[in-house]
Amino acid sequence: MDSVRLSHDPDLVNPCLIAAWPGVGNVALIAATYLKDKLGAVEFGEIEPKGFFDPGGVFIKDSIIEPAQSPESKFYYHSSGGSGADVLFFLSEAQPATNSCEYAGIVLDVAEKLGTRRVYTLAAALTEHHPDKPRVLGAATADSLLEELKKHDVVLANDFYVAGLNGLLLGAAHERSMEGICLLGETARYTAKMANPSASRAVLEVLTHLLEVEIDMTELDELASSTDKQMKGIADQLRREYLQHFTKPIWERDEGSENG
Repeated sequence: MDSVRLSHDPDLVNPCLIAAWPGVGNVALIAATYLKDKLGAVEFGEIEPKGFFDPGGVFIKDSIIEPAQSPESKFYYHSSGGSGADVLFFLSEAQPATNSCEYAGIVLDVAEKLGTRRVYTLAAALTEHHPDKPRVLGAATADSLLEELKKHDVVLANDFYVAGLNGLLLGAAHERSMEGICLLGETARYTAKMANPSASRAVLEVLTHLLEVEIDMTELDELASSTDKQMKGIADQLRREYLQHFTKPIWERDEGSENG
């Protein structure tokens, strides 16, 4: 635990851990950060970046070169005081560039120290079309957890691969006999580089039901509505370009395709 700095050990009752990093559509980080803020979670520690992150450059402000900055990786907690679920959050500005398994182990060491037996990671599930209402797909470390997910209308994801810490953390949790659940919000492939608060909203709705906590979703709903309009605009533009291309006569379609 030399890489961890904790200001104190919060007194929690059977907390779960929610861990999130930037990723496709920023689905995970939007959902986890929104929940953390609405619950008023308190920061209590961080993982030192040395050995896990290699800065790719520096910022220059007013022509002055600033020291290299590494991503922050912080722990937060919410204590319900007996009126609901106690929750740990681990939020990082990036996934580690190296020693990912050691990094995952450190996160779980802190969680286990505070009595955590269940770990959640969040992610995006890529689809070819923008869904009017994103579904939430799920996977878990045990059949009993899958049954729990089905009660909340989560679609079982069956056979697939979860890249990065979203998967590695749950694999490491499974090795420690901790419960692990991954929730994935549907995200159109052609908007993968855009923030997708609709997918985050769908994931968060399931997650809050699983945690049995209630939060105000108004701000996230407004953000999702605005972003959905942008995504539908992109979809309409792609559809028009597709139709324009494939409804042209073949001889017009091939013009300009030769090299030279």
